[in-house]
Amino acid sequence: MSDVSRFGVVEPEDLPDDLRERVGAIAEKSGFVPNIFRALGRRPRELRAFLDYHDALMDPAPTDPAPQASREAPGLSKAERELVVVATSGANHCTYCIVAHGAILRVRSKDPELADHVGTNPYSAELTGRHRAIVDLALALAVDSASFTDDDIDAAREAGLSEDEIWDVGAITALFAMSNRLAHLTALRPNAEFFTMGRQG
Repeated sequence: MSDVSRFGVVEPEDLPDDLRERVGAIAEKSGFVPNIFRALGRRPRELRAFLDYHDALMDPAPTDPAPQASREAPGLSKAERELVVVATSGANHCTYCIVAHGAILRVRSKDPELADHVGTNPYSAELTGRHRAIVDLALALAVDSASFTDDDIDAAREAGLSEDEIWDVGAITALFAMSNRLAHLTALRPNAEFFTMGRQG
């Protein structure tokens, strides 16, 4: 077992060309290679699929085809997408995702405290009405998905979330339920760099 993953890691230079380029671009932007990519690198097809779905949800292209109503909706901001990840990863006790995405949430929200409050106890975190609706919807699906009902959807609609925003909250929650469990499977350790990102202005 390495100090990063139970199953060892694959360094970017040993990945297939397309993944080496893709992970390299992320490393260049962040200044380091997030350990999740080193851990999933042992299964290149799965890493490729993970990156594709992750990017579709977390960094959607403005040219993605969508119905007219969807194009008119404001959509979740990048910070709100990270808010979903941190809240649900906290509910799933996933240290890697709380730390990694907490860092991104601090940067994108420009709030050095928000991620810690949401990651440790999202139910008591002080949030705007919109953010409370996003977090509550995500937690309803993350914590007991078998009990998820129309009432949860209706509450989100009443709070002003669009149909596409509700879908995004659910899809991000679902993707990171998988990611959280992969992190548990591999005993994935967060990069040290994540802990200090966005702490000071």
